[in-house]
Amino acid sequence: MGKIGIFLSLLLFSHSSFAQSVQVEGYFTQDSAKLGERVGFVLKARYPESSQVIFPDSTYDLSPLVLLEKKTFISQTQDGETLDSAIYYLSNFSLDPSVYLSLPVYELSRYDSITYFSNEAELKLKLTLDSIPEQPVFQENNVYQPIEKNFNWLLAALIIGGIVLLLGGFALLFAKRIKALFKRNREKIRWLQFERKWKKLTGLLAQNPALELADEVVGLWKGYMESITDLPFQEWTSSEISEALDDKEIFKALRSMDMIIYAGKEAKSEEATNYLLGIAKIKYQEKLNHIRNERATR
Repeated sequence: MGKIGIFLSLLLFSHSSFAQSVQVEGYFTQDSAKLGERVGFVLKARYPESSQVIFPDSTYDLSPLVLLEKKTFISQTQDGETLDSAIYYLSNFSLDPSVYLSLPVYELSRYDSITYFSNEAELKLKLTLDSIPEQPVFQENNVYQPIEKNFNWLLAALIIGGIVLLLGGFALLFAKRIKALFKRNREKIRWLQFERKWKKLTGLLAQNPALELADEVVGLWKGYMESITDLPFQEWTSSEISEALDDKEIFKALRSMDMIIYAGKEAKSEEATNYLLGIAKIKYQEKLNHIRNERATR
């Protein structure tokens, strides 16, 4: 019984030490702010020098607060302990008396990441009103103001009808151009969203070649390619994709990602992910050219 108690004590002590390996602190630079006022939120993390920690970026959901700017500082290391800090400049547009914020930091490990949240900080809403005089003073005005009693419904109907006819003619005349412009803008927005998420995921994968990240990167690429080509990329294997696009280098790139996903082997993914991004960009440009040519031939 004594040996079991000692073992459990050591286990609890090691777990406590691991849980405290990253210490996170967060607080507002002021306790209250007016509606829409710029206010800073300080996020600090202390962790062992051997650990790798990242802070949330502009894609993190801070609602109801709005991120205006993020300012980072150079890490400071002393006696094997590193201190990282950043200031998030925010604005509050909520009418609640108080808003609360707790931000995470992520400790990257070999195959996974651990999330640590800061303490919950409170920001109170500061409401200010100009003073109201005890006796309101009204400006005297005894000039008669004539009021038009009859509304000209016929004239209003003619004006509204003319506007409707004008808009209808405009829509018929430029319908093809408007439709093509809408399609191009939709593809541009879809590309920007894909590229932003791709760079974020591949950056994490380069730092931590984990199978979950590699699988998410490949799934993101196949999903985007399927959306702009109408081909079943999600169902195809790497060799089938290479044959469909007539590009052997795609097979090599996808094969290196499969080695991480299915074989659990670490590999340098930057070359493969850069090549896959280039293929996606080529198909995106082809899609824009197809929309342009489709409008010209109609």
